[in-house]
Amino acid sequence: MKIVLISCSATKQQLPPGAKVAAKDLYISSLFRKAWQYAQLLAPDKIFILSAKHALLKPTDMIETYNQSLTNASTETRKQWTDKVLSSLEAEGINPAKDEIIILAGKSYWQHLAPKLGNVQLPYVKNNCRGIGHILRFLNNQLKK
Repeated sequence: MKIVLISCSATKQQLPPGAKVAAKDLYISSLFRKAWQYAQLLAPDKIFILSAKHALLKPTDMIETYNQSLTNASTETRKQWTDKVLSSLEAEGINPAKDEIIILAGKSYWQHLAPKLGNVQLPYVKNNCRGIGHILRFLNNQLKK
């Protein structure tokens, strides 16, 4: 199976208290939208969202807006988060050791996760994307093809 994991973004829809929306519609940053489009071009079997708060989300999971990031989280917090993501992947029938997993996320999201995956691709790293500007340029170029 081919799986794409996209990181959440800080820019989210502002919802009324208690209101929920599908995860794929909550994140509204240009970076998330372009990563979503690129992920679809890769023709994966499944796309999931790496959420700092929820670990792994299906695009249709209904969630409230939140404000949480792994960027400034401790190493221990990131490791615990990674364990939750791995457990969730396995619960979805994905074999982290064998299935092809493409991660479209920054280092704080893949740093502890990628070494635990057997067939992982990190397009942002492979293409020397350093920061959001480089990632957006990479995604724009991929979407033009």
